[in-house]
Amino acid sequence: MKNIVFVVFVLIFSFGNSQAFKGKGDQKFQVGANFQDEATGINITYDYGLGDNISIGVSSSYALGVDDRLDADFGDRFDLKARFNANIGSVLNIDENFDFYPGLSLSLKNFGGHVGARYFFSEGFGIYTEAAFPLAKYSDDKSDVGYYIYNQFTINIGASFNL
Repeated sequence: MKNIVFVVFVLIFSFGNSQAFKGKGDQKFQVGANFQDEATGINITYDYGLGDNISIGVSSSYALGVDDRLDADFGDRFDLKARFNANIGSVLNIDENFDFYPGLSLSLKNFGGHVGARYFFSEGFGIYTEAAFPLAKYSDDKSDVGYYIYNQFTINIGASFNL
């Protein structure tokens, strides 16, 4: 896992020729893999720029590979989130192709935070990585499958597209 994150950050700081976050009206679509202790899956996000450094959006994840000891049905595997991002790549002024965005999310399963970065190689295509963590847990009941899937740190890695 550490090697994957390292490779993504090396790629983020190696290339580029477009702008990562343009501000009001900017639209981003991301699709990637979701990694966590009890499951792996897919993650899809959509973000819409409200201002120079603010965006809102939605995110959905589906756990495909759930640990065999957990009996997870569709409702246990699926999550939908509303999200808020502070896009501060332009404030940090690292590179116009780079965006760093801490944020908050409210989902069907928990309330959490995330920290992400994306880098665009061209006007329409880039990569992203995002770390998410719960602030208010889904369940404290250890007999509930959601306790094991949604009460943990996760990493998302994938492709980002300008719409």
